[in-house]
Amino acid sequence: MAPWLFLAMFLAASFLMLWRLEALSAGGFEGTVLGTLVMPYCSGLGNLIFAFILGRSATGNGADVMTNSLVNNVTNMTLVLGLPALIWGMNLVPKVKPDGDKKKKAKGVGRPHELNRLSLLLTLLAVLFFSGIVWAMGRKGYLDSSDGLVMVGMFLFWQFFHVFEVLKQSERQGKSAIGWMFPIDIALLAVGAYGIYVSTEWLVEWVSNSYTGFISVKHLGWLSGWLMVLPNAVMAFYYGIRKQPEVVYASQVGDAHVSIPLCLGIYALYHRMSLPPFFEISMLILVVAALVHFFFVGLFGRLPRVVGALLVAAYGWFLWKGLLLG
Repeated sequence: MAPWLFLAMFLAASFLMLWRLEALSAGGFEGTVLGTLVMPYCSGLGNLIFAFILGRSATGNGADVMTNSLVNNVTNMTLVLGLPALIWGMNLVPKVKPDGDKKKKAKGVGRPHELNRLSLLLTLLAVLFFSGIVWAMGRKGYLDSSDGLVMVGMFLFWQFFHVFEVLKQSERQGKSAIGWMFPIDIALLAVGAYGIYVSTEWLVEWVSNSYTGFISVKHLGWLSGWLMVLPNAVMAFYYGIRKQPEVVYASQVGDAHVSIPLCLGIYALYHRMSLPPFFEISMLILVVAALVHFFFVGLFGRLPRVVGALLVAAYGWFLWKGLLLG
């Protein structure tokens, strides 16, 4: 029963963190410096811990870390965003009654949605940029410590860029989201982080000592990637049901920045990272998916159902090619 118990611990700890992060966001925490610094690390904490555990291990395989990151990002950008679009539709621009257009524009009602859309477009551009750089660096067949420094540096620059943007926004708004619940939320986030660390370390060790069947060391990268996508996927479906597509997008696209480039950079600083056979195909799918999202969000403010179906089909092709080549 031990594997099931540690799996339950991982999921419970992940949902605890997501629950408190959503509570902090609802209180305005997302628009603060702390929100910009803390939230991305919390949503991708499982991937970070996985990279750290394999990086500090003398026997850790870099291809598993790369597989973990590719499975995480491709699943987020295709399946997890495609299914809500296919089922409920993903419209980021609110519908406005014709007779109330001028009045609402005068009051600036549509502006928050437009700002969210522009922010999402910037985030999608970052996915394209980070993926393209990693793809280019990986053409030699591996990633080394120099590449690791570049990847970690890119992520830090992205974080500092957001810090200054949020500082400007906070100065304009002149408000703070830190209330009496803030220390309690931080304590619960710490409990969740420790639970993720303990459970991930045990599960990695358990799978690494299994050599037969699908749940074995051969598929460690795939299994860990799917496991770490699951909590964010549940959150995406929850907000899809509630017709909040901007939250669905933000939860998945923002999480992608932690896997690529930060997780890859952390491992590459420890050891030279070998690349899995399906690296080129995965990066192609990731870049094309990001371009598709950028095109439809930028021009139409929505992701049509037919495009959602195509993204789900692309994920099926990714599974077929990846597992076949892997």
